[in-house]
Amino acid sequence: MTTPTGPDAIGQTRAAAAERLTIFVDAVIAIALTLLALDLPIPQGDTTDAMLSSVSAHGKEYIAFALSFVVIAAHWRAHHEIFPYVRSLSSRLISLTLVWLFMQVLMPFATRVITADGAFPLRFSLYAMVQVLASASFALIIREIRREHLYRTDGPPRVFAQSLTRSICLATVFGVSIPVSFLTEDTSAYLCWLAAPIALAIARRVQDRRPSDA
Repeated sequence: MTTPTGPDAIGQTRAAAAERLTIFVDAVIAIALTLLALDLPIPQGDTTDAMLSSVSAHGKEYIAFALSFVVIAAHWRAHHEIFPYVRSLSSRLISLTLVWLFMQVLMPFATRVITADGAFPLRFSLYAMVQVLASASFALIIREIRREHLYRTDGPPRVFAQSLTRSICLATVFGVSIPVSFLTEDTSAYLCWLAAPIALAIARRVQDRRPSDA
């Protein structure tokens, strides 16, 4: 049996490498979500009232878990939207992907920190900074894919533009919330994060009004 050679073989090898990276990303995200769930406190109590009181006492941990689950899922979804169009890899793209994955794996730790006691601005800022770095690294991933033309010829450039805009908006929102947490020194800093859906909606509307990129 002869081994395929020429441009077609090279293209297949590059596509297979991109697919392996996607599989690796999916596995790491699954591990991050698993670690996130393992940190959930187990309700204690011999009666229904005691059990409900225990659930209420750990309410912030359950809310933080739900928030982090949604955030990690959103990051994975953004990656899932982009990488089916990637036809080859570069060393820089692999490095940026590993940085992005590091932020995802760090998310369970940041979730534990933000639900701890004391020094709220620092705890809040750590979680927000993880989000900033995750979004910023993904924006750099998209930039690398576009700059080095690592996407398929049939890949719609609009998908990359929309995802890049979304990443920049999220990095900005979480970045702004960091100094706000030090100014307020209380949980009102979380209100900054509520601006994320608004910023994304505005960015999406602006993006829709632009002509498709060539």
